Amino acid sequence: MRALAWRMVLAIALSFVAAGLAAEAEASGTSGAVNLRGPDLRDPRALRGPDRRDPRALRGPDFRDLRGSQSPVPAQQHDHAGHEQPAAQTPDAAPPVTDAEREAAFPDVGGHPAHDRSINYFVLFDQLEWQNRRDGSASWDTKGWVGGDVNRFWFRTEGDTEGDQLLAAHTHALYGRAIARWWDLVVGIRQDVRPGDPQTWAAIGLQGIAPYWFELQTTAYFGASGRTHFRVEGEYELLVTNRLVLQPLIELEVYGKADPEHGMGAGLSTADAGLRLRYEIRREVAPYVGFVWSRKFFGTADLAEAAGEEPATGRVTAGVRIWY
Repeated sequence: MRALAWRMVLAIALSFVAAGLAAEAEASGTSGAVNLRGPDLRDPRALRGPDRRDPRALRGPDFRDLRGSQSPVPAQQHDHAGHEQPAAQTPDAAPPVTDAEREAAFPDVGGHPAHDRSINYFVLFDQLEWQNRRDGSASWDTKGWVGGDVNRFWFRTEGDTEGDQLLAAHTHALYGRAIARWWDLVVGIRQDVRPGDPQTWAAIGLQGIAPYWFELQTTAYFGASGRTHFRVEGEYELLVTNRLVLQPLIELEVYGKADPEHGMGAGLSTADAGLRLRYEIRREVAPYVGFVWSRKFFGTADLAEAAGEEPATGRVTAGVRIWY
């Protein structure tokens, strides 16, 4: 009985295998049938990709042959006779722009004014101060300009008094022209009122701002009888705070010839050094206090001693600085 059962199981299995082989043969032999099954995993060749030795295997489908993309199932035919779309309407072209429209869109508004042609001015009372000399003294140093960005008229005036006596007074009238971004060339005249008799000098100089914001002013003077005079002045502003400013200043004067009438000797004549501390109540108004030291050299010192004056003096000063 056991042998008969095994034989029946074996016969059923062989019948299933035969049926499967017959179905596979029938599917492979049918033209245009779709293989819904995957590759035969029992065949090792089915696991390999395309044969890369054959260039045709690397190419995609040939879209020139439309038959390769046709489906074996015939497409259903639909009657679209009653569903025809209307022809697309092409919009009309825009009309050409006329001169009147172009002029209305871009009116002539004119150019903006050139700022370099405007006339401006600046006046600085750098020193309006009192000094503690014997009879009390006052001193002033004022400068300013009127003009444009390139060409300007410059003026300078400075002097000293002691009591009711005017010790020294000088006035400059100069034409200045900007020759670089921070430098002006000045040419003009200087008139000395005191000391001695009035005298006039021709002046030429260079003034401006050196690197690190040092303000420099150098001027050469040429007077009567071959007299020459050279003066250099430099100052710097150190901001202690936004309103508290410390201003050191130094000034040197050199004369080519001795001039006893005006108390000047040849060579290095005088040197002045000052240190002023100001507080800017407003940017335009700033009271200050400071100390000024003056020294006369060589022939100028000899002439001062002969006149009963000291060649070196120091004095405390207080004043106000104003500009507008």
